[in-house]
Amino acid sequence: MTQPTYIRRAPAHLRTALGLAAAGVPPLPLRVGKVPFGNCRTCAKNACGGRPNMKAPGPCTCPAPCHAWAAATTDPDVINSPTWARAWRDAAAVAYHPGGAGLTVVDFDNADAIAWARDTLPVTRTVPTTRGEHWLYQGAMQSANAVRPGVDIKSTMAYARWLGPGTGTMTALPDVVRALAVKEPTAVRPATVTVLARAAGGECRHRTPAYLDRGIAMAEQRITSASSAVHATVYRTFLAVLSTHGRCGCLTDTHVARLFTAAQAKGETPRHCTDAWTNALTTLGL
Repeated sequence: MTQPTYIRRAPAHLRTALGLAAAGVPPLPLRVGKVPFGNCRTCAKNACGGRPNMKAPGPCTCPAPCHAWAAATTDPDVINSPTWARAWRDAAAVAYHPGGAGLTVVDFDNADAIAWARDTLPVTRTVPTTRGEHWLYQGAMQSANAVRPGVDIKSTMAYARWLGPGTGTMTALPDVVRALAVKEPTAVRPATVTVLARAAGGECRHRTPAYLDRGIAMAEQRITSASSAVHATVYRTFLAVLSTHGRCGCLTDTHVARLFTAAQAKGETPRHCTDAWTNALTTLGL
């Protein structure tokens, strides 16, 4: 099929990105070193709460492509917008958000890892990389690094470099791959939560304990129902809970643990939960 004129005339990386977006695969630009572009002015010095190396986003929604996988989009108007123009002009490569396309990439970094995969995993579409191979499966899951020597999983809340469509027929994501990312659940440490949960101890304005319980239940549901932008949803939910209940000291370790558990069930790590909670406290001056 012939590409639209606006795609054919675009610079190479932008043209690749627009083609991916048209196919339902959300792209983003990478600078030298296979890392996303730096913070925009709104997020200068990591004010949004993202990781310093920009491999994971903060909770803000600024327009520049500075938030790793969360910047990936299939909207051609955003990809082709003036705010993205400089990034595409300076881009060294194109990446994409596998989870946003309903895909999982199993990244094998060396020959030993590939040999293990050929003996263990179902055959699927394969893309050669600089050091090894990407195996693409149909279906999204939680991303995880170093699930075994030389093996990473990139799907939700992660990005992979675009190296071409690969060869072979894509297979449905098998349970054996999902199992690689399963670890023992990490319990929320009560001491840590206690320090974070306690505010200034002001007067409680809630009429009944049911008011607080209903608010926590609604917050859990908001996190559980998030189909995209999970990191941002978790932060905004924490912010909403703390803005309503954070100044009177009513929040207990149990309440906070419920919120953390809901967030971790959506793929957030305990550290992400703690960072989002701390950022919300700081934003509210608690």
